[in-house]
Amino acid sequence: MIDLDLQIDKLSKVGPKQAQKLEKLGIKNVRDFLFHFPARYDDLSKIKKISELKADENTTVTGKIIKFATKRSWQKRMKIIEIVLADDTGEIKAVWFNQDYLIESFSYSYNKNIRLSGKVKLDKNGFSMSNPVWEPVSKSPNHTGRIVPIYPETKGVTSRWLRWQIENIFRADFEIEDFLPKKILEKYNLPSLKKALYDLHFPASENSYLVAQKRFAFSDMFLIQLKSLQIKQNLKNENAQIFKYNKKITEKFLNSLPFKLTRDQQKAWREIRKDLNRPNPMNRLLNGDVGSGKTVVAMLASIQIAKANSQIALMAPTEVLAYQHFKSFSDFFSDFNISIGLLTASYKIIFKNGNEQKIKRDEMLDKIKTGELDIVIGTHALIQKDVAFKNLALVVVDEQHRFGVKQRAYLQQSVSNQHKSASIPHFLTMTATPIPRTISMTLLGSLDVSLIAEMPKNRKPIATSVVLPTKTAEVYEFIRQQVNKGFQTFVILPLVEESEKLADLKAVLTEHERLSQEVFPEFKLGLLHGRMKSTEKENVMEDFKNKKTQILVSTSVIEVGIDIPNATTMIIEDAYRFGLSQLHQFRGRIGRGEKQSYCFLFSKRSTKRLRVIANNLNGFKIAEEDLKLRGPGSFLGVRQSGLADATMQNITNIKMIKAANIDATKIITADPELKNYPLLSQSLKKMNREIHLE
Repeated sequence: MIDLDLQIDKLSKVGPKQAQKLEKLGIKNVRDFLFHFPARYDDLSKIKKISELKADENTTVTGKIIKFATKRSWQKRMKIIEIVLADDTGEIKAVWFNQDYLIESFSYSYNKNIRLSGKVKLDKNGFSMSNPVWEPVSKSPNHTGRIVPIYPETKGVTSRWLRWQIENIFRADFEIEDFLPKKILEKYNLPSLKKALYDLHFPASENSYLVAQKRFAFSDMFLIQLKSLQIKQNLKNENAQIFKYNKKITEKFLNSLPFKLTRDQQKAWREIRKDLNRPNPMNRLLNGDVGSGKTVVAMLASIQIAKANSQIALMAPTEVLAYQHFKSFSDFFSDFNISIGLLTASYKIIFKNGNEQKIKRDEMLDKIKTGELDIVIGTHALIQKDVAFKNLALVVVDEQHRFGVKQRAYLQQSVSNQHKSASIPHFLTMTATPIPRTISMTLLGSLDVSLIAEMPKNRKPIATSVVLPTKTAEVYEFIRQQVNKGFQTFVILPLVEESEKLADLKAVLTEHERLSQEVFPEFKLGLLHGRMKSTEKENVMEDFKNKKTQILVSTSVIEVGIDIPNATTMIIEDAYRFGLSQLHQFRGRIGRGEKQSYCFLFSKRSTKRLRVIANNLNGFKIAEEDLKLRGPGSFLGVRQSGLADATMQNITNIKMIKAANIDATKIITADPELKNYPLLSQSLKKMNREIHLE
């Protein structure tokens, strides 16, 4: 019997170097081996006679080694190991390259029966396999002759080696307690934890590993639902300041706007208003399509708080977006005697009595601490330990998915401890990334959701088209006509991987130079990229906003928050390199005025994904299509979430989500602290440490 908490470096067949490699895969103890789930399976269970083989099929054969030889390639740089395997119907040759350790194995196995699994080739000399997997027939199938699991690997740790280790663990046997209540297992006919683990690693059939995957997907969803319900329950027990609806100031603000709120904006505002009038903290997500007017709704909430002598913190993921919010709030609140501060690594600015003033960081911190500033807008700079609010009552987080879990929670959860307050702030998070309903139900269950799908009136649909290389000259001429009419243009270049950032910078500089000199020499072109200083970015954006430049060449730094109503055209270079939701975000930078706007997706080929963007303007429909095309894992960037692949494949399974929610609700209602479910409580704590939950 083996102890599942035993550290891997204590296992007899795992050395210190191997232990270091395993740690990269998150394997630190025996239990981690069991929960290192296969990424996929190769079905090598069908054993064929050699005479039945077909070219290019993956299969398994058994037979006796009748020939064994070692050779060197003609360059004498590569050692080749060659065997001939025979059954009662024929022969097949198998070769391995530069695998000296096999010599001893085949010397021992000569004239004995083995299993071979691999891809079959057929030429004039007959059947052959290159680098096939093999094992003796005397050994129970592990690497061949069964449905073989293929695991996530790292350098020096192969699936074969992992299969061998996991087989040894099951042979030694172990005890593992199941955290899912027995009643639930029986209700949904789910296997026990130990059986599900065995069926994942040693499936007897496709159905057996699918049922095991379903069990783990359900248990993850069940834990997520429990956590969401616990958060909601805990918030009901927390105190927050009550803000009565200030009708007078609201009407004054609404009358000052140059537009009327849409029905969706009005509905979202009513929901937020009710939340603020309760003694428990609001925990709400404002999910609105690009350009749908989320910020104005956040302003309505902010003005209520500010006029009740309390403070608001608004956190944005980038300095560009934080600065944009500062400008917007300053413009909209200029006649309302509300003081606003901007605090980032580069900016320390206050807006008061209609005037902007740059100040030192210490002065800014003092004004926040004394309550002199009503609204403080910033980036991660807001969550430094020396930033202290006098009376923080509302936290607004924009594009919340761009922050770490701890960063998002800091302002709301820590501020009350920091100031020994009896209440915690209300929390409003906003995103312009349309979230499909199923994902919202699963991962955002602790948040109340307000949707803004309706777009402001007088907005014309953005004409979007995929442009192949043969048509780029026509688009350039069209843009020239638009600019000559007084309109402006964005040119967006792809954001590439971290390792290619310098190449990215070079690309945007080169393209800016090419467009300036060869394509649009008669116009002034701006340049914007992530490596510029904040003041440089600010100047570039101000020049573009004030029409000093006609065309802005940029990387994806303009993805969110940039509002230039006069920009009516956009080119997105190499559009196929972006996700659908990101392309939709880019496109949302134009079409913000009443004029017709045009988006051109430059691509080497027209793909199904690009046609989805060209044919759809509704962000929620695009998100659903993105989900179908890329799968939940890619859509969510799930490598960061900590959820298993099986869970992600089932994350859109409404039936499973509802079932998990019903059973989780029954348990939490009867036992909020899970005192009668110690294993469940323990698993929940572990999940909290590992999995991204709102």
